[in-house]
Amino acid sequence: MSLYRSFFTVGSFTGLSRVLGFLRDILIAAVLGTGAVADAFFVAFRLPNLFRRLFAEGAFNSAFVPLFAKRLESEGEREAKAFAEEVLAMLLFALLLTTALALVAMPLLIAIFAPGFAANEEKFDLTVLLTRITFPYLLCMSLVALLSGILNTLGRFSAAAFAPVILNLVLCAVMAAAAYLGLGNTPEAGILLAWGVAFAGFLQLVFLALMSRRSGMDLGFRRPRLTPGVKRMVVLGIPGLIAGGVTQINITVGTIIASLQEGAVSFLYYADRIYQLPLGIVGVAIGVVLLPDISRRLGAGDIEAVHNSQNRSIEFALLLTLPAAVALAVIAEPIIRVLFERGAFSAEDTRATAAALAAFAWGLPAFVLIKVFSPGFFAREDTKTPMYYAAAGMVVNVVGSLALFFWIGHVGIAVATTIAGWVNALLLGATLARRGHLVADAALLKRVPLLMASSAAMGALLYFASTGINGYFDPAGGVLRQVTALGALIAAGFIVYVLIANLSGAMTLSMFRRALRRG
Repeated sequence: MSLYRSFFTVGSFTGLSRVLGFLRDILIAAVLGTGAVADAFFVAFRLPNLFRRLFAEGAFNSAFVPLFAKRLESEGEREAKAFAEEVLAMLLFALLLTTALALVAMPLLIAIFAPGFAANEEKFDLTVLLTRITFPYLLCMSLVALLSGILNTLGRFSAAAFAPVILNLVLCAVMAAAAYLGLGNTPEAGILLAWGVAFAGFLQLVFLALMSRRSGMDLGFRRPRLTPGVKRMVVLGIPGLIAGGVTQINITVGTIIASLQEGAVSFLYYADRIYQLPLGIVGVAIGVVLLPDISRRLGAGDIEAVHNSQNRSIEFALLLTLPAAVALAVIAEPIIRVLFERGAFSAEDTRATAAALAAFAWGLPAFVLIKVFSPGFFAREDTKTPMYYAAAGMVVNVVGSLALFFWIGHVGIAVATTIAGWVNALLLGATLARRGHLVADAALLKRVPLLMASSAAMGALLYFASTGINGYFDPAGGVLRQVTALGALIAAGFIVYVLIANLSGAMTLSMFRRALRRG
């Protein structure tokens, strides 16, 4: 399968998941708004996700996938499966221990991660309850990460990419039921939503276990042991764990500071969900496909193919994220108004959330480029360098958040996140280039400035057009008129971007078709 086709396979399912995620968040905004119950749920949902990314996605993928791919290439499927079972045993042991300790110490954890909630006893107690319900989601999703890494290395991207769709389908159904039952902005709605998260995690695990069995990787259970293979993964994974921990510290600091401002946790959550759509579709697709691709090409000694994969990945990333970043920054308020401003979500909430979205948007290309550059280190079993640069980004983020929050409120947290993302991306890219592991070809050097110019032209159109039709986004005119106006605005921007990119040669349609066909 071609690199671009793999990107589109993962991106398509991720896109479906993100669209359903939008629907989920629209329902949550309508039912819970930005009040105490919403804040409590978002912290409860974020905490297991924090540990999941810490234990599973960051450290696990950066260490496991290259080692599993190497076993698969050099020793065959049987030895690769045995290695995966050894890792499963140790991962499961660590997850069970972490979950048990967290459930007991939950009040202390909430006091650390959301200290601003302590002033409201009911809000604090509800957050503790909801987090205890959602925390087993960590265990399920960490095992999902293991199975996803196996399937992706085997070149079977569809199943792992589809799994998040299950979560959003379940939560959409739960929120629709809460609305039908008239629960509104009540603790009962938050409890129902928390149970939905736990149930969805279990369904995702069952689904990927079945897909793994169909692929010949029916993993059995072993006694946890520090075998040589597991020890090597731990050695490689510790820097990834620290790097992942650094990233999660950024998120945690943002949550801690935001908890000091009423509604700020919710403002940042809704803004984050919007900019996560392109970040998820493009960034996840690249991260999932590129690491096993580079690992296998390095194993075969095909350095030229490695450089080509990286260059085409940069093009693909910027082709989609540059216009997305410009659009999200320029028309942030119409987007938030149309998607969320109804029910418990007010016009004031729209303005606060849109300001955060505009600040997040400018960091979008940086966060996707991090996904492009990181596999160049991980595939060479270098997990320390990304750790150091993630630490540098953390310092920038923490200092920036603390300084800017007391000046511009929750928007300062988003600005600091964006600056930190660019620091990390630039350090990674510059280091790869200095080591000779990233060599920009003529096509990349030509297309990047043209993509930037195409995005700027589209942004100018969106700015003037949105000003002219601003009245059509008013909720008083009805949802149909709002959606039609926003859809027409986005379509016009898309057409202008595609036309200019095509005419300038930044990315012609014929080039796109050839890339999809190329194996």
